[in-house]
Amino acid sequence: MPVMESYTPGTFCWAELGTSDAGDAKRFYTALFGWTADDRPMAPGAFYTMLTHQGRAIAALYQQDPGSGAGAPHWLSYISVESANDTARRARELGGAVVVEPFDVLDVGRMALVQDATGAVVALWQPRRHVGAGIIGETGAMCWNELATTDTARAEAFFAALFGWSAMTRELVGLRYTTFARDGEPCGGMLPIDASRGPVPPHWLVYFAVSDCDGQVALAQSLGGSVRVPPLDVPGVGRYAVVTDPQGATFAVLQKADRR
Repeated sequence: MPVMESYTPGTFCWAELGTSDAGDAKRFYTALFGWTADDRPMAPGAFYTMLTHQGRAIAALYQQDPGSGAGAPHWLSYISVESANDTARRARELGGAVVVEPFDVLDVGRMALVQDATGAVVALWQPRRHVGAGIIGETGAMCWNELATTDTARAEAFFAALFGWSAMTRELVGLRYTTFARDGEPCGGMLPIDASRGPVPPHWLVYFAVSDCDGQVALAQSLGGSVRVPPLDVPGVGRYAVVTDPQGATFAVLQKADRR
């Protein structure tokens, strides 16, 4: 089991759900993935819910404030960095934007929200007491993060300069798919937004590993979720699907290919 005690800077480390109905989201995800929900007080009447798997925190969720301008329910991907201040400043220099300036999260870390040069938002996490997900890549945990964007060339240049990511692009299930790597290790993916999908804004998609893609999709539907992309095989990768939870947040599930 890939237990994580630290993350290399420039790699994904955490996923967080902002939702319009935290109570129902907890019902949905605990039943879907077998997670345990642990509510932590943030403010009077407000909680940050740690989602745990096999006794380790692997993601979180919180109730969105309708007046905060947080937008629609969504999963947010976090990237570990040495300095949230320096990385946010560099993102701005590279043509991105700082959506939320760096700030301390109690004594657990320092974070910022940045928008890449094509418009997709990602969180920066400078760890202190909390490094990120305690398990990664295992069934029931985050296993991949994928950028859908309208300008793959510009996004590739941005992330190469910001995090030192290299990129390899190949044809995959009828589209050009880019795999990002950090020091030779795959750390994320990218695909172009097809114009036929309409006005879809650039965004990051979080993948969670499952043992049975079709069964997980059926369970999600029975719990009130819906299917955005039905189960599909990707040679050499596995079988995946894209699902929307009852509040409208989108995520993907991946049944990894048998490598034996």
